[in-house]
Parts: sequence; C-alpha cells; structure tokens
Amino acid sequence: MNATISPASPAAPDFTLPASGGNTVTLSALRGRKLVLYFYPKDNTPGCTNETADFRDHHAAFQAAGCAVYGISRDSLKSHENFKAKLGLPFELISDTEEAACTAFGVIKMKNMYGKQVRGIERSTFVIDADGTIRREWRGVKVGGHAQEVLDFVKSL
Repeated sequence: MNATISPASPAAPDFTLPASGGNTVTLSALRGRKLVLYFYPKDNTPGCTNETADFRDHHAAFQAAGCAVYGISRDSLKSHENFKAKLGLPFELISDTEEAACTAFGVIKMKNMYGKQVRGIERSTFVIDADGTIRREWRGVKVGGHAQEVLDFVKSL
C-alpha cells in the first residue's frame, strides 16, 4: 500500500460542500472526532463500488472507534443519492463538482484510461484526527483490504 505519514503532519484543508441526505459538510465543523475522508473517481464503477461497499461493511467498527466516514468524488448530488441508496450506505457522500476539496488535498492527477490521458481523481484516503490534523494518507489505493487497513490505523490512534 502507498501510505505516507508526514513527520510534521499538516492540518487538513477546510472546505464546505454539499453532501447526500440534504447535508452540507464543513470539514472544520467535524473536529472533535476522528474522520476518514476517502476520495474516489466515480459513482457506480466497479472499483469505486467495491471500495465504498467495504467502507460500508466496516462502518460499525469505524463508529465504535469514534470515527466518521465520508466518501467524496466529483459526481453530482443526484448521482450520490442514487449510489448511496443502491449500496445502502450508512454514511454521506460529498459532492465536489468544482474540485475544491480534490484540489486542496492534491488528488487530481493525469491518468491513463483506455490509452488516453484523462484528468481524474487518484483514489486516496486521509485519516484526520479530532484536532483536524492529517495523521495518515494513502494515495494510489488498491481497493482489496484497504478499508480494513484504514480501520486498523484508526484503532491505533
């Protein structure tokens, strides 16, 4: 896994964005509890569906560890609502259509898709502590086993 722990962990960049369930998420307003923020390329694609289902399946354990989980992509709220309903998600999905959070967290990359260069989200996960500090990040995430690895790290905090 591609994981990084910064020697001088930076504060998580703040944002306010719309989320599923008619919610608005302001990152700084979530201080006081641990947070997993996972960025994924697109709703209803195989890898993103598997990753999101894994976070769903581990959700109770994240909650027991005092940790909230949010997924974030450039998809619309309508797409997120459909994806959330299809997978029966117990957590919200954040819509970043203008790439504000994606840019702040540095997850927009040039990627190869079917032999063409496309600009998209590099699958990445950030664990943010109760003080709003990024404690660990994973970039270029491979889906299999990832949610469990993140959960194990959250439990170690």
